[in-house]
Formats: sequence, structure tokens, C-alpha cells
Amino acid sequence: MTITIIGPGLIGGSLAMGLRENGFASRLIGVDNKPENAQKALELGLVDEVLPLQEAVAASRMIVVATPVDSLTALIPQVLDLVDAQKVVLDVGSTKIPVLEAVEHHPNRARFVATHPMAGTEYSGPGAAIRGLFDGKCCVFSDVEKSDAEAVYLCRSMYESLGMHINFLEGAAHDLHVAYVSHISHIASFALALTVLEKEKNEDRIFELASGGFNSTVRLAKSSPATWVPIFRQNRDNVLDVLDEFINTISRFRTLLIKKDFDTFGNLIQQANDIRRIIDPKT
Repeated sequence: MTITIIGPGLIGGSLAMGLRENGFASRLIGVDNKPENAQKALELGLVDEVLPLQEAVAASRMIVVATPVDSLTALIPQVLDLVDAQKVVLDVGSTKIPVLEAVEHHPNRARFVATHPMAGTEYSGPGAAIRGLFDGKCCVFSDVEKSDAEAVYLCRSMYESLGMHINFLEGAAHDLHVAYVSHISHIASFALALTVLEKEKNEDRIFELASGGFNSTVRLAKSSPATWVPIFRQNRDNVLDVLDEFINTISRFRTLLIKKDFDTFGNLIQQANDIRRIIDPKT
């Protein structure tokens, strides 16, 4: 099967790598408006060739749109303008409502499948693509009742070939849930990194003491603003709601420290330990 990857960066490039290796794709075409990214994708063997958008869509059965979320609302309708009833278009964006609204009344809406593979790293660009990125991870499909069953089946087969399990969520529910499990984590990491960088101006030994715990906590702070500012813009209301709750919790810890109420502090830590039930249920 010929598959076009529009935006062969971390997610798109890792998809291309996996689909080539498992045989799901027989030919991979890249589309990128940055010549240096297109050239890098070719050099790394992520794609077989790079073509203009219209030629790439015409040559493909599946078209994966893996560009930053701010571009999706204009780009996906443009791609849908070019497809017929045999082609499938899917996105991999981490916000869903804006793109779902953008395609709601498109005559080829049924050929579009809204997906979000819940995988990634703090790096970006074609050079960030890695093998096995999606193995064992979750991919969310949104509003599948508005897509052709055959299109959904093909997309599901693609993700399952990469070792992913599928979850179905209505678009608004998806955007709310990812604000909790992904978007707030990035804001917290950015904030901690800025706090430590500010303190480090006067205490240059801080980073000499940094260990694995610190590195894992601020890992996400290395993420690209070009990726994350559009996500925060599109999911602003949900992120604000979660951020308010996060700030309230941080303030509660601060108050307990002021009051020297370490018994309650310990109880809260004990409650927080229950997160194991969600992220590591086997322990």
C-alpha cells in the first residue's frame, strides 16, 4: 500500500519507519514545506520520495497528516478536496475538536478518521523518529460514527500493526482527558525548568546535584514551542481548568508546609501513590 506522510517528523517519521519495517506500507511518500526536513527524511530512509501535496495524494491510498495542530484545520480540508472514495485521510494531532469542526460539513468527511497515537518524546523533526515508538501504546479514535466503517477499519489495522491498542472517545472528551494526562504535564515541566534556571543564576551548583529524578521530571521541558504553543492555544479552556486544579493542589502543599502539618502532608503523598493503579497496575 502506498502511504503519504505529510510532516515526516517525530510522529510521522516514526510511523513511516514502523510501517516500512512491518510491511504495511510498500511505498512511502513524504510531503513537507521545509526543504531541509524533506531532505532529512529522504536521507534517513523514512520515505522513498518527496512530492508536492497534490501528486502525493493522487498516488496514495492513505494520507497521514502529521503537522502541528494549528495547521490541521486548513490542511485537512485541503487534502479532503483531493481524495476519492478509495482514499483515507487521518490526522495524528493531540487536539481533536478544532479539526473535527473544520471537516464537519466537508463532502468527503466520511473519508477522514480523527486519531491520536498517544506516544512521543521531547524531540521533534525527522531526526527524532525512532523504532518501536508506538509499541504497547494507546491510540484514540474520535467520532468514528462520522467516518466510513472501511476507513476506520483500515486505520485501525495500521495502528494495530504497530502494536497499539485502540480507544474510542468523543472529541470533546478526548480533549479534556489529554489536558489531564499530557498537556498539564508539559506545563508543569516547563514551569519547573524555568524555576530552577532562575535559581541557578545565583546557585551554580544546582545542576551538579541533578540526578535521574530531576532529569525525568524536566524531560518534557525540552519539547518544542512550535509543537506545544498551538496545542495550548487549541485546548486552552481545558488546560486552564486543569491548571487551576493543579495550582490549588500546589497551594495546599505550601499551606501544609507553612503550618508544619506533616501528617496531612504524608497522607496526601499516600493518596498520590494511588496513581500506580492507573499507570502501573501490575505493581
